[in-house]
Amino acid sequence: MLQLQDLSLRRGPNLLLEGASLTIYPGQRVGLVGANGCGKSSLLAVLLGELHADTGEVQIPQSWELAHVAQHTPDTQRSAMDFVLDGDRELRQIEAELAQADAAGDGLRHAELLGRYENIDGYGAQSRAAKLLHGLGFKPGDEARPVNSYSGGWRMRLALARTLMCRSDLLLLDEPTNHLDLDAVIWLEGWLKAYPGTLILISHDRDFLDAVASHILHLERQRLTLYQGSYSAFERQRAERLAQQQAAYVRQQREIAHMHSFVERFRAKATKARQAQSRLKALERMELIAPAHIDSPFRFSFDSAEHLPRPLLRLDEAAAGYAEVPILKGVGLSLNPGDRIGLLGRNGAGKSTFIKVLAGELDLQAGRCERAQDLRVGYFAQHQVDQLRPDDTPLAHLRRLDPDASEQALRSYLGGFGFVGDRALEPVAPLSGGEKARLVLALIIRQKPSLLLLDEPTNHLDLEMRHALSEALQGFEGALVLVSHDRHLLRVTSDTLLLVHDGAVEPFDGDLDDYPAWLARTDPDAATAADAETQREVVDRKALRRQAAEARKALQPLKRREQELDRRLAALSERRASLEQALTAPGLYEPEAKERLLTLLSEQRQVNAELEAVESDWLEVSEAIEQAQAASA
Repeated sequence: MLQLQDLSLRRGPNLLLEGASLTIYPGQRVGLVGANGCGKSSLLAVLLGELHADTGEVQIPQSWELAHVAQHTPDTQRSAMDFVLDGDRELRQIEAELAQADAAGDGLRHAELLGRYENIDGYGAQSRAAKLLHGLGFKPGDEARPVNSYSGGWRMRLALARTLMCRSDLLLLDEPTNHLDLDAVIWLEGWLKAYPGTLILISHDRDFLDAVASHILHLERQRLTLYQGSYSAFERQRAERLAQQQAAYVRQQREIAHMHSFVERFRAKATKARQAQSRLKALERMELIAPAHIDSPFRFSFDSAEHLPRPLLRLDEAAAGYAEVPILKGVGLSLNPGDRIGLLGRNGAGKSTFIKVLAGELDLQAGRCERAQDLRVGYFAQHQVDQLRPDDTPLAHLRRLDPDASEQALRSYLGGFGFVGDRALEPVAPLSGGEKARLVLALIIRQKPSLLLLDEPTNHLDLEMRHALSEALQGFEGALVLVSHDRHLLRVTSDTLLLVHDGAVEPFDGDLDDYPAWLARTDPDAATAADAETQREVVDRKALRRQAAEARKALQPLKRREQELDRRLAALSERRASLEQALTAPGLYEPEAKERLLTLLSEQRQVNAELEAVESDWLEVSEAIEQAQAASA
């Protein structure tokens, strides 16, 4: 198993992890989530030995084979097939030793190596590599092309295929879906569900995490918390924990106030000095519970477009392609305000080509395209990110669009996209991919488009920004056409699904959940590997429900005791306040009221003693509940 023990990590002046301890067991598939910049990739680098922790220890079994996607794919003439096969290091080692045995004429050694080669399915290696390439979107014949003939995005797919080719025990993946289309994401999802080793996966794709992860590891405020279940289960558990945390915070503040009151009242009294010091130490030891902060850092919306004519755009018998080769033909479409269209289709079928036609960036080869006179198009694609001016600031980019707006208005607007304070005044060049994508979206939304075209807008965006974008799109009044491998975004923003297939653009017969089945029918090799995991998932769910039921059962007596002590504390505190008020009456200290005074003082001593005992019991029970909840999370 993989273990972290009291791990702390800094990158420059930033503390990323503090005192983190964790155990991940063989076969677990862990989704690592957290805000951008919190240290997720750094944690993977620590596991790989590329970074060293400041304190603590990482324990990974020496026998484990680790696999991860290299950040840079070499510029090599080696074929894609050979490059992917290189991922199976043992295979390549045996092949090299076989060549040496052949050269030395060592028949015995050659026979021994052939036995090992067969044991690791060396004869099926090329078939395995070809399936990986096919699943990630490569076409027949692409495996023979040299690696350096591919663009950056396709080289990342080659690097992923090479990593999956490794027969690893521990697989580390950092946002593997960023350069994939929906078809490849669905295929990878099935492959990872059938992966027999231990997986740690960074992803901002909710549906992908829901399908793949058996656990969610949340990195927040330099701490790691492991949740059992999918991402949706994590969201529910975390929401419950935050609610409990807020309630505990309120109770704890009441207890702290009571302790401070005790200390202030009795600090100077010799008979109470020891108790006062004890309370001070308890205050110092008490781990203050931070108020629950769950607000997203991103806040933005679409302003109403100045003109929303009907239709916004009309295509009639349209054909488009490149170098006289048609990709689309006979396409008819009418876009009106309020239309919300999600595009489906295999890689290379023409989704991006269709978006470029709608954006006016690609001329038609045949047919007609009629645009409304006042049509304002907002178009997001990867090349828009690349066209940002690297030496300009976010504020300068926005000012060019809206020169009449005040600086305060522009900076407030940028703040909704995460460019707060001086971040709006820093050059674009060193910004991360996610920050640049956020800036492009900010610029598009500022233009008040009536037609919004989004081609994979979520690449590099974290979960909080994806959520903010999906919420903003709910209020968009114009027409939306979306291409995305993020199925959650497609679900919550698209009313109509169009399928781009065999040169046509037609309504898809089904919903988004039917799309994997369509892929399987039209290409059996693209079917997911989910069936192989079905039985294990059923067993896992039963075990999860049983463990959760046992945890709830164990907590019930403690929670009942806590509620009982809460009620007792409230009653005693109220009675003590009443006694203190009664003891302030001037007439109580007259000789004739002596008996009444003694009675009140005696009751006050009794109430204070009982209150102290109940407080002690409440602290013990609360600590026991927190420990039980942490153990079951």
